[in-house]
Amino acid sequence: MKKSIFSRFMKALTMEIREHKSTFIVYSVLRLAVIAVGILQFFNGNYENVFLCILTLILLMVPSFIQLTFKVELPTTLEIIILLFIFAAEILGEIDDYYLLFPFWDTMLHTINGFLAAAIGFSLVTLLNDSEKIQFELSPIFVVIVAFCFSMTIGVVWEFFEFGMDQIFGMDTQKDTIIHILNSVSISADGSMTTFRDIGNVVIDGTALPFNGYLDIGLIDTMQDLIVNFIGASVFSVFGFFYIKFKGKINLVNRFIPTKKSKDRDYLEKVINDAE
Repeated sequence: MKKSIFSRFMKALTMEIREHKSTFIVYSVLRLAVIAVGILQFFNGNYENVFLCILTLILLMVPSFIQLTFKVELPTTLEIIILLFIFAAEILGEIDDYYLLFPFWDTMLHTINGFLAAAIGFSLVTLLNDSEKIQFELSPIFVVIVAFCFSMTIGVVWEFFEFGMDQIFGMDTQKDTIIHILNSVSISADGSMTTFRDIGNVVIDGTALPFNGYLDIGLIDTMQDLIVNFIGASVFSVFGFFYIKFKGKINLVNRFIPTKKSKDRDYLEKVINDAE
């Protein structure tokens, strides 16, 4: 019985993935690319990267899983961007070291994340408002505040995750920043402000750092991520405000707002009904 339920779900998931031609093409190309990278990493003995490729393959199915499970329709533009975002973050960023090769890579992804998370928060309000069980009316400013706060919450929770990974597993997800000016009240014996300028050679536990400057261990990286998340969330919130004001006539916003799935596109229910 369990196997039958699982097979029905996978069949419906496959139908969901194939629903939109353009999305399916992007999904297929990215999936083949991830598989190729995974095979290459396996033969190179990089088994952690192989696991990362497997995780990426699972994540690529998340948009379709969400549509199938929660009976919502993601716009093609939004779904494609999510797929490209996953590939850019996990494969290009982590395995191909784009985070190190291109300093703007992490900033770009966090900005996009802020924009998309605001769109999702905005959609939650509109979808709830369209529900037959829950109905309420909010002014445009309150809706965009909810969307903005949702996006910032996602950004903060992600920074919590990065901090936890660094502290518990000894990773370096909150990248260090080389700084040449340091202000501190902890260095002086009397707690007064001490300023170091034009910091040159720094020695840590008897080992000199291979560059001029001091290491900020994650704070600047975290704040930069939250600032660009703020920018992305703010941009969508502005568009979302005028979207409500003009009663959904802004096409750009429509490309990022999920809607309730129509019955003829509810593939899970269709597969279940066909089986009966």
